[in-house]
Amino acid sequence: MANVLLIDESDVARKALKGILVRGGHRLAAVGKFDEAWEFLRAHVKLDLVIMELGPKTEPGMEFIKRLRRDCFLKLLPVAIYTSQVDRAAVRAAAELHVQNFLLKPYDDHHIYSEVAKALVNPWRQRFFEEEKSFCVLMGIQPDELRRTLGELRSGLEAAAPYLVDCAQNQSAVGAGSRLIKLTASAEEAGAWGAVECLGELQASLSENDWDRLSLQIPGLEFAATLIAIHLNPGHVPEPMLTDQEREAEREAREKALWFEAAAKGRCPVVTLADAQKRLDALGGCPVVDSAAAMFHMLADGHRSSLVPIMDRVEKDPGLAAQILISATRLRRQEDAEASPVEDVRLGVELLGELKLATLAKGLVTLEERLLHAPPFNWPRFWMFQIAVARMSRNVCEYLELNGIKSNAYTAGLLHDLGKLLVAHLYPFGWQAILAHSREFGVSTAEAERLFLGCTARELADHFALKHGLPDCFRHVMRSLETPDEAEDDHELVAVVGLARDLCRRNHVGHDGDQPHGHGPSLEDTRAWVVLAPRVFPSFRWDQFEEQMHASCQDIKKELHGWLEAPAV
Repeated sequence: MANVLLIDESDVARKALKGILVRGGHRLAAVGKFDEAWEFLRAHVKLDLVIMELGPKTEPGMEFIKRLRRDCFLKLLPVAIYTSQVDRAAVRAAAELHVQNFLLKPYDDHHIYSEVAKALVNPWRQRFFEEEKSFCVLMGIQPDELRRTLGELRSGLEAAAPYLVDCAQNQSAVGAGSRLIKLTASAEEAGAWGAVECLGELQASLSENDWDRLSLQIPGLEFAATLIAIHLNPGHVPEPMLTDQEREAEREAREKALWFEAAAKGRCPVVTLADAQKRLDALGGCPVVDSAAAMFHMLADGHRSSLVPIMDRVEKDPGLAAQILISATRLRRQEDAEASPVEDVRLGVELLGELKLATLAKGLVTLEERLLHAPPFNWPRFWMFQIAVARMSRNVCEYLELNGIKSNAYTAGLLHDLGKLLVAHLYPFGWQAILAHSREFGVSTAEAERLFLGCTARELADHFALKHGLPDCFRHVMRSLETPDEAEDDHELVAVVGLARDLCRRNHVGHDGDQPHGHGPSLEDTRAWVVLAPRVFPSFRWDQFEEQMHASCQDIKKELHGWLEAPAV
């Protein structure tokens, strides 16, 4: 793989050459002017070939090549000239400047690949260093020792540059000569002949007290240091050469390190509640996992005689359910600002109708499923847990004959952990770091959330729900699930969902991100049951209730696993 720099102002030329190089597995950066090219070359040493457009006025291009040839390093850089017209004088001048080739436009794949291959046969950067294996044998040293010497030389060159700047400014060479002699000896010992030549030019300027020339030569020390760094790290790719995918990977790696190192380096919380709330407020809607969003898009984009399939799908996804309720409530309040929020997901789908659902599907806020992968936690297991809690919430209501809240129990169970989706969307690597910290130190995810975020996912969910007009009953569940006996409103609904969640945890239906801490108190002693116990009928038998709820969990678990597994062939 080669790194190629194109000097051409034409966007068409850049796109055409990039297409050729990418097909060959190479990289391209482009600049429009020769002074930009010079700065680029000095800043990004890891370049293998320059391809330049020689326009009707050939002099600027020739002057640029002459400038390269005067530089103690860039004089070896291969240059291929492309032009749209033949100029015999320019061809002769290019040959005298030892350009690699002089070619006519338009670009030709074969010619481009040939020029790249020639540049890679004997890479110009390698010619400033001795070949490692033979040089180590000659000097009687090991490769690790040679690399260590080169690393020390690099540091010495970097440190010498500001020192020589002071010498040039003060026009005083006291101590500079001996310093350069020592660096030269180190460069010779390491077989770094490019550095040797650069240091020789600096010594000549010092001996003649030519301060202006010395100032122009000092950047060569930094170039030599960078050249050594690339020699020691051949896999380095200059930032302008990175593909979009590579840039994204580097960005993610930096962000991941920021979160995963935060606790050990005492940088927690990484964000504040105010920061998180500000980002939540900027969200256009509720995050939906990309695979679920794609399925919804397929359903909503079709011409259906019935909305039932969409209703069924939305009822099986927390992000979609929340967004339907938000959008349906907004629609209702356009006609009546005082209208109550929509609580029923299926009604929400019906209110929006086919056209608005199709528009909604195209504008969903999505969350990449891969960013939820933090074993043993992942999206399929988290989705399974949400569905199970929703269904068990409804089952508990049916068994206890809590008919007044039964209609909302399923949706409340589906939305109870919406905060985790919000955190994963806002700070995907923060969420992964939270789960990793929880596993490593045996603390709850809520404790880890507060450490890294300065708040909990439940607090963020409550803020989001309030901002986007989700029904208060669902907000109360999101906010008070851990403490149903302290809930100010909808405490029975909160308790039902809390009990359903405990049942799903104990039966290992999916995974909600929290680490198992044994079974804890019996279900009869939980805070959720403290709220629900006064509502049971006189003939209620706890053992029968518990047995039936555990059996329901197992049935749901088997059913959901069946949905996730591939069908038998």
